[in-house]
Amino acid sequence: MPVMAGVLGGIRVIDLTSGISGPMATMLLSDYGADVVKVEPPGGDPTRNTETGARVWARGKRSIELDIHDEAQREQLLALIDRADVLVENFDLGVTESLGLDWETLRARNPRLVMCSITPYGRHVDFKNRPGIDALVAARTGLHWEQRGWVGTSIGRICGLPVELEDLDIPPGCFDGPDREGPLYPQSRWPSLGASFLALTGINAALRARLHTGRGQWVETSLLQGVLVSTAGGWQRPEHPEADGYMCWIFDPRGSKGHFQCADGKWIQNWVPNPSFALGVSQGDTISVDDRINKPTDDPTRIGPDYSELVVLAHYHAQMKAAYAKYPSKEWLEAAAQVGIPMQPTRRPEDALNDQALIDEGIVVTLDDPEVGPIRQVGLVYGMSKTPGMVQGPAPTVGQHTDEILAELLNPFAATPTTPSGDLKAPLDGVLVLDLGLAIAGPFSNQLLSDLGATVIKVNTVYDTFWHSTHIAYTANRGKQSISINLKDPRGLAVLHELVKRADIVQHNMRYEAAIRLGVDYESLVTIKPDLIYCHSSGFDKSRAHLPGNDQTGACLAGVEYEDGGMANGGKPIWSLTSFGDTGNGFLAANAMIQAIYHRELTGEGQFLSTSILAACLLNSSYAWVDAETGEGVDRPKIDALMFGTGPRTRLYKTADRWICLAVQNDEQWHAVERSLGIDGLTSMDNGHAIETLSAALRVLAASEAFRLLDDAGVPCEIEDDQFAMRLFDDPQFRDAGLVTTLQQAQVGRFEQFGHMWTFSETPTRIAGPPLIVGHDTVDIMSEIGFAQGDIDSLLADGVILQSTLRQERAL
Repeated sequence: MPVMAGVLGGIRVIDLTSGISGPMATMLLSDYGADVVKVEPPGGDPTRNTETGARVWARGKRSIELDIHDEAQREQLLALIDRADVLVENFDLGVTESLGLDWETLRARNPRLVMCSITPYGRHVDFKNRPGIDALVAARTGLHWEQRGWVGTSIGRICGLPVELEDLDIPPGCFDGPDREGPLYPQSRWPSLGASFLALTGINAALRARLHTGRGQWVETSLLQGVLVSTAGGWQRPEHPEADGYMCWIFDPRGSKGHFQCADGKWIQNWVPNPSFALGVSQGDTISVDDRINKPTDDPTRIGPDYSELVVLAHYHAQMKAAYAKYPSKEWLEAAAQVGIPMQPTRRPEDALNDQALIDEGIVVTLDDPEVGPIRQVGLVYGMSKTPGMVQGPAPTVGQHTDEILAELLNPFAATPTTPSGDLKAPLDGVLVLDLGLAIAGPFSNQLLSDLGATVIKVNTVYDTFWHSTHIAYTANRGKQSISINLKDPRGLAVLHELVKRADIVQHNMRYEAAIRLGVDYESLVTIKPDLIYCHSSGFDKSRAHLPGNDQTGACLAGVEYEDGGMANGGKPIWSLTSFGDTGNGFLAANAMIQAIYHRELTGEGQFLSTSILAACLLNSSYAWVDAETGEGVDRPKIDALMFGTGPRTRLYKTADRWICLAVQNDEQWHAVERSLGIDGLTSMDNGHAIETLSAALRVLAASEAFRLLDDAGVPCEIEDDQFAMRLFDDPQFRDAGLVTTLQQAQVGRFEQFGHMWTFSETPTRIAGPPLIVGHDTVDIMSEIGFAQGDIDSLLADGVILQSTLRQERAL
């Protein structure tokens, strides 16, 4: 077995997956040092023929061609598994048992094995056997309805609230995306992307746990859990949604998301929309930035999250639209950079892959593909200073390494011994994390670590209460203790230093120059804790480090908004409310931190880690790649301008009463559509005629009848369920499966949100507490790290620290 460079060097992974979620997760394991063996059926993984991204997701792996339904070849597979550290599979339920590849069988053969299973819906819901096709999972769970959200927000709808500002006149263009009603079909495969992030995190956490227990375990996740983590900001049910600051307009489609078309026809996104900037610099024949134009942090009129801001956005929208149309995008971007306004161009994935700054940094790499020649694709998505990753090579041809891998089975084999240090309560039990993060990306990564068993102390400022009252903050801050410190005061910094001495990890996503000014940069803190793991999450690459970044502008730069909005076919950009920009960055940071813990527990060595929203968004659009010589992109299906789908076979259709989604995979199923609906000649029609004909046939049928006819005929389809989120917190099967949880939170009372995103057979996850209250644990933490009560009282009196008077259960 070849030993690769990287933090996972020496780890062998058997990849039995197809589709998107498994191949993408195992690609990232390869990028960071694992020897990934892709087991392909005779003729190869079918994904090679259905997904352009398969050429990217198979990179760095070795391919063996095996017919696992043949007994002799299945024995060869079992021999490979006996020697493996990790097995990843996404078979239909029941298949592993029928093949003798189930967990009980495999762990008896290889007790050190970490097995990760990715299913469509898990094993415990009554629709568990429905097809695991992204579009259909999105349809069944209502995710297509969530792309731009509901008027009044999903939370308002779930809580039965009247629509805030219901009579407000919203001008044309405020709504994101196409000018039509109904669900929207994006290019991004959010369920699989979420499941991929979850699988990767679960595998890395299980490998860390194995260092302590000496045992592997079974890790399970699903596309359904990918949906739940993608909707974490919108699918919440508080007892008191009227609590000060909780509700905000951002997830309401009536609020402009800052997309504007410029004089050159190109689109930019300014998030959060800033009327004073747009109107202030556009009074003359050229854009003029002067002393009257404020940075967002100094602008008293900047748009906040309060619902009343909808009125302001609606009032200024037409004026802003006219202002942006006066000048070309380049001039707007230059002015925004000068002032510090978050703004980026909405560009194609191909533009990102041809971006020289990204190429220079290794976020985009060129590989010499054995079938199509040199191609550029997403590169390394996070940095590790002591154990850097490396893309191991291009995608292999089918069975390229079969003889090599089978020959390795003839070599003597002995499992690497592990000396157990004891049992763990959870995968990251015993890890202490200091969370200095802002907004979502940083805090979300640390919430993941908390769910996996780490103790997380959120280091809040003394003025954070406003932000932490919003439902968006509730997305990323459960299960954390909170200490509130003014780090600009030397006495406050001294408190932090005492925490750093005891911490394993410090993580934040402030701009690095701000960290330097505060004295919380890596170089400063590593002198206090030499083996510290320090993770910095940013918006963009190094060439844009001086620019403010966020989920929206990262998605612009990576091409996600271009693709999701069908802009190649004349559509408008759209920022999906289920985006994995901030949270995707959070997942990357979580994985980097878990891998760094794994490395430190082997070597005693800490390190500096770096991630970005832009890298996460490039991963989200990694189905795209370009010819390295011409810069031209690969031909691939694209969404139409109205976001119905990619063609007649994969599309949303209106029925007499609801919507239905088709995801036809082959000609046989397409013929089944003809037979089931009594349509002649569908297979010979061009796309436009086929869509027109099929739309007419479905428009007269109730959705339930259309579904019955198509499903009985074996056509992959689902009704677009706009009520899924409304049932989520009341359906016992979701609660029994741990998919939703109820917590008691001091500001909003009983609080329900997404629950456990993995099942670990040996070291279960936990939810350590409700979303935090700023300063809830300040005095307790300071006492525990040795501060005398008199010193604590003095710091409280001087405003250096803050202790909340609100009380709730303290996070574990």
